[in-house]
Amino acid sequence: MTEDSGPRRPPRRVYEKELRRLQTELVKLQEWARAEGARLVVVFEGRDAAGKGGVIKRVTERLNPRAARTVALPVPTERERTQWYFQRYVEHLPAAGEIVLFDRSWYNRAGVEHVMGYCTPEEHARFLRQCPVFERLLVEDGVLLRKYWFSVSDEVQERRFRKRLEDPVRRWKLSATDLESLTRWEAYSRAKDEMFALTDTPEAPWYVVESDDKRAARINMIAHLLSTVPYHEPPRPALELPPRPPSTGYRRPPRDTQRYVPDHAAGLAE
Repeated sequence: MTEDSGPRRPPRRVYEKELRRLQTELVKLQEWARAEGARLVVVFEGRDAAGKGGVIKRVTERLNPRAARTVALPVPTERERTQWYFQRYVEHLPAAGEIVLFDRSWYNRAGVEHVMGYCTPEEHARFLRQCPVFERLLVEDGVLLRKYWFSVSDEVQERRFRKRLEDPVRRWKLSATDLESLTRWEAYSRAKDEMFALTDTPEAPWYVVESDDKRAARINMIAHLLSTVPYHEPPRPALELPPRPPSTGYRRPPRDTQRYVPDHAAGLAE
């Protein structure tokens, strides 16, 4: 069973030019959020290997990390298991002027926890009842909540898994649970459909990003996010470089008194 494939792959030069433009707009959005005290939460969900991490990287790489952060929570501790389910996510919500990106979120309970049996049927049902209420409270309090589901076909997912198995710098992205998702494709599809039916609300709708092509997914998601926030570029203070003062006689200490990193790059150039 295959999810529908999406947009065509843009040429790299076109992609890089548009990505740069969109990232410039993201900087403006962040400056607007800081000036206006806005709170933005962006939820990234979807299939394993759907490209969420790559999109998050492109969203954040030009932003000020002091006011934009990614939250990717580990498996809950024994103490956290006894808390209200949403409790550990609440503490990561943004304050005024902040942007928080959830690399997977409270929707773990509707997906992997439900499919893999990590929660009880009663806990799953309770989550689906409480989640729309929880998100409605966030929105009513002024939080800008955006939810994105990254959709990838089973063929592309398997191909990306194989690349991760073969690539030593990406192997950490692959776990036994990820691999088991290949054999539970339909179970995850049914869980996602039920989740959408109960949590795709007017206050907090889901937006689907076709991600068989990573370049298209990145620019489509960022462009859509920007289109949903009524930001503008706030006025900036005029800044000028001051003139460098005249030397007062300072001299750097001799090089042999300090430890320098070996010039590894020079060896590569030979």
